[in-house]
Amino acid sequence: MAEVLNLAGIRKGYGGGEAPWVEVLHGIDLTLSEGEFVGLIGPSGSGKSTLLNIMGLLEPPSGGELTIAGERAEVLDDAARTRLRNRYLGFVFQFHHLLPAFSALENVLMPVFAGEGRLPPGARESAQALLERVGLSAHAGKRPVQLSGGQQQRVAIVRALANRPRLVLADEPTGNLDTQTAADVFALMREINRDDGVTFLIVTHDARLASTCTRVLNLVDGRFAASDA
Repeated sequence: MAEVLNLAGIRKGYGGGEAPWVEVLHGIDLTLSEGEFVGLIGPSGSGKSTLLNIMGLLEPPSGGELTIAGERAEVLDDAARTRLRNRYLGFVFQFHHLLPAFSALENVLMPVFAGEGRLPPGARESAQALLERVGLSAHAGKRPVQLSGGQQQRVAIVRALANRPRLVLADEPTGNLDTQTAADVFALMREINRDDGVTFLIVTHDARLASTCTRVLNLVDGRFAASDA
């Protein structure tokens, strides 16, 4: 399988000057391949969100190498990292972060507009097709407040797919949902992974959901447990 992302010796610390240096990630090595569905678990404070932010090019590592789709990312300037992020990555968060003033369809189109600076021909039709795929075609014109929590998270998932990414990073995407809705949302992501070959890395505290992943990484005190990665 083709390599989508590679981390080599990734470290992350905070501090400097008068503040003491505190390292939260200690030399992380990880490879994600096309079509994987990977769970990331670990206790609170273990560095999961920090690792996800680095993988998503939202913050730089303090050391090590980060390669996405064959391109070294940590050496790029801000503009180049933004282009790489828009081209290859999608994001789903615990709180959907939908824009309340816009419809479901408009929210799905936001990454496309951000990446292109405009809506290319066919973008609206593609977004509508994504909503139809997750059973929300009839709700395309509704604003987030008019949708249930599960419906809002499904909109967030298809928004993450709008730019046809190779890798979707999901940070506790079911943490704000009831048990059945969480299972439904997780199943939807698994279906997209299986049918479209999109790689998923999902941070979750739910061991039952994590057990359905094809691989589970356990991050403890800024390091993977020996049997993971």
